[in-house]
Amino acid sequence: MSTAARGFTQDLPPKEGYCPIPTERVPLRTFLGGRAALGLCLFSTVVGHYLYYIEWKRIMRENIEMKSAQFAILPILMAERDRTFLKQVKRNIAEEKELMKYYPGWKVGTYFGDPVYKTIPEDEFVEPDHIEYFIHTHPNDFKAKLTLKLMS
Repeated sequence: MSTAARGFTQDLPPKEGYCPIPTERVPLRTFLGGRAALGLCLFSTVVGHYLYYIEWKRIMRENIEMKSAQFAILPILMAERDRTFLKQVKRNIAEEKELMKYYPGWKVGTYFGDPVYKTIPEDEFVEPDHIEYFIHTHPNDFKAKLTLKLMS
């Protein structure tokens, strides 16, 4: 069967021809002119500085409030820290007493009966170093305190 018998028609261009292809430059439409853009920039800068100043004043006021609250609570926190320290020293003394109760002649706070500090009076408190402080605790407690000390 030939193509003429089926009624085949060739696809041809339109009789009036195709539209012209645009090749010249198409300029963009301007949204704002130069003066309007400069004015908008200045306006936003001034408003931004004003809002920044207001927020800065609020933050400074909160900082002053927080600093005065820290100053107010600092003596309480220091007293609580000292109380906890003395409780742990007391626990250490009781633990040493319990550990060495079967050792004859052992006196708590001495080294085989001799005072550790010979030039310091007996009634004066000697603050133990951090290893002596954590001597009867779990090793993880000592590591946690050491890590906290190194981080702060």
